[in-house]
Amino acid sequence: MRTHKHSLHHPALPKNRHQYFRLERWHRIALYVLGSVLTASGLVWLIAHFLLQHRSEFGDSVHPLEHPAMQVHGALAMLSCFAIGTLLHLHIRRAHRAQRNRWSGWSMIAALAWLTLSGYALYYLASDENRMIWSVAHWSLGLALPLLLILHIVLGRKSLA
Repeated sequence: MRTHKHSLHHPALPKNRHQYFRLERWHRIALYVLGSVLTASGLVWLIAHFLLQHRSEFGDSVHPLEHPAMQVHGALAMLSCFAIGTLLHLHIRRAHRAQRNRWSGWSMIAALAWLTLSGYALYYLASDENRMIWSVAHWSLGLALPLLLILHIVLGRKSLA
């Protein structure tokens, strides 16, 4: 009888294929909490910046929530780069090799890459002339990302059924 050695590069699908792609519970919760607070801090900044500003005798004033919301958002954005990296080995690589949920998976990767690039541009590259363009490009996709994530999860679960 011949035994087969399983390759690390081409792992065999287990009987319960759902478990093969699914993240561990702690990992999912950590990513969901991080993503939720990241989205919420961006939303707080948007509301403070666009809806809560008021004019004073010296011109438009910055709302007191803007700066702390941006600090939290920036710190969590850096942490999210690490967190997304934790998906590469077990989740993204396995699903890609199994040809599962590629369209929404690559859409997630592209969206996260764009958010990283546009966030970097807002911090380091944007000038007074183009800051609003970078800002809208960043927050519009940032607000859509939770919907893209939900779509990715739903499609992934359907593909395993």
